[in-house]
Amino acid sequence: MNLPNVLTLIRVALIPVLVLVWLTPFQYAGELAAFVFVIAALTDWLDGWLARRLSQESAFGAFLDPVADKLMVAAALVLLVDAFDSVLVTLSAIVIIGREIVVSALREWMSEIGQRGHVAVSWLGKVKTATQMLAITVCLALPIEQTLTHPGLWILVVAALLTLWSMGSYLKAAWPHLLPVTKDSAVD
Repeated sequence: MNLPNVLTLIRVALIPVLVLVWLTPFQYAGELAAFVFVIAALTDWLDGWLARRLSQESAFGAFLDPVADKLMVAAALVLLVDAFDSVLVTLSAIVIIGREIVVSALREWMSEIGQRGHVAVSWLGKVKTATQMLAITVCLALPIEQTLTHPGLWILVVAALLTLWSMGSYLKAAWPHLLPVTKDSAVD
């Protein structure tokens, strides 16, 4: 067990804290939930940076880090879908969570055929993640009064669009490896 992996485990442990804080009926629950989410997001950045900086990258960390990220984002999105009662929030959450499932499965399959490098994290994936984190933080922190004028909603919609774009780029990169090999296509 190393420090980057401990930070990732802390992120997983923060998920029930986020849910409990959000669901507790007190005046600053949203702001505190946003703070917990930001701390979790910062551990995501810090654990990766430390793993590279301290040469403590591990197979366990490579597995757990994306799982922790997806669990935290999915938990927050489920809370927001319930709180906002908005088609745009619901569709954005479905797109974001659905993309994570598709890309995770794609990466797993590409890894099995020795082509994992074709679907490695890209700059677009990093921009998508940063936009998602910002959108979720704003949605948690600001009171939900007028859904259509809530800035977090529109940032979330942008995050969902970036999510689709990024999924498309991963599928495009993987496409040649998704096609079945036939006798005619096997000739180089």
